[in-house]
Amino acid sequence: MRSLYMLAGLLMTALGIIGAFLPLLPTTPFLLVAVWCFSRSSPRLEQWLLNHRTLGPPLQNWRREGAISARAKIVSVCLIVASYGFFYYRTQPSLLLAGTVALILSGSVLFILTRPLPKRS
Repeated sequence: MRSLYMLAGLLMTALGIIGAFLPLLPTTPFLLVAVWCFSRSSPRLEQWLLNHRTLGPPLQNWRREGAISARAKIVSVCLIVASYGFFYYRTQPSLLLAGTVALILSGSVLFILTRPLPKRS
């Protein structure tokens, strides 16, 4: 099982790093899964990811407090709104589809906005 967790952790880390450069692919969710996988397979890689200068702080905030930084909230919500606008403009969906997608994205925005901000230490 450790090998499977290790492989999954490496894959999720790669996807998370790729997501840092591709606007439609998220970074943090993949890295959260990677940290979880590494916690079951490689404490060394888990610590590397948590202590990484760039990737580590959002992971530490989430693990410690379930917190999302104000900057990450703003960027996330703006990208969600822009994505919906692009979807609506490009596909001209039916009212049912537009409403369904809006409801799902609104749930995501609500989740993001209701997470606490990280406490300063």
